[in-house]
Amino acid sequence: MIESRRRWMLAAAATAAAAATAVARPAAAQGVPRDGRDYRLVKPAQPTEAPAGKIEVLEFFMYSCPHCNTLEPLLMDWVKKLPDDVVFRRVHVPFGERRHPQLHYALESMGKAEALGEKVFHAIHVDRDRLDTPEKMAALLGRHGVDRKQFLDTFESFAVRTKMRRAAQVSQAYGVDGVPAMAVNGKYYTAPAMAGSNQAALRVADWLIGQERQARK
Repeated sequence: MIESRRRWMLAAAATAAAAATAVARPAAAQGVPRDGRDYRLVKPAQPTEAPAGKIEVLEFFMYSCPHCNTLEPLLMDWVKKLPDDVVFRRVHVPFGERRHPQLHYALESMGKAEALGEKVFHAIHVDRDRLDTPEKMAALLGRHGVDRKQFLDTFESFAVRTKMRRAAQVSQAYGVDGVPAMAVNGKYYTAPAMAGSNQAALRVADWLIGQERQARK
């Protein structure tokens, strides 16, 4: 418990530093993004789960993170415009909490993560509902048409716990130390703190996708 709390505090500090850095310097992505400033190489490169011929983009996030909440509207609009050769996937990092990752992967298992993720963010950051029990989660989701029993059964399922373990492994492999952050095709890692702003991070991600696409020609 102490170790989990310590990791959560370190992650929170990294996220706060990320926000401060983003404000402190202008968006760097006005020119060509630079390795080591706007993004970094992932070493070693990680395997992806995208189908052959597709480029994978990951978002590392937490429902409880205010900076992830701020990014969410921009990110949703960006995802809608992704070309057909790009596959987007979210990874809810653990960082000392268990219930919210469990909520995300339950929704993912039910095919409702993208449709209802915005509702979860709103409940936590606007309505100030911590969603810290399965009952609170089920009550929220029930208002949006989710069957209570189906959700609770999925929430406690082996499949969801497996997804949570995998998310923890992936987060560690990419060296995630704050959220939000993004990875492109297992090779590149960027974040608003690195690029200078939320908009700049998405521009850097676009550029990295282009680099991957060009490398395949």
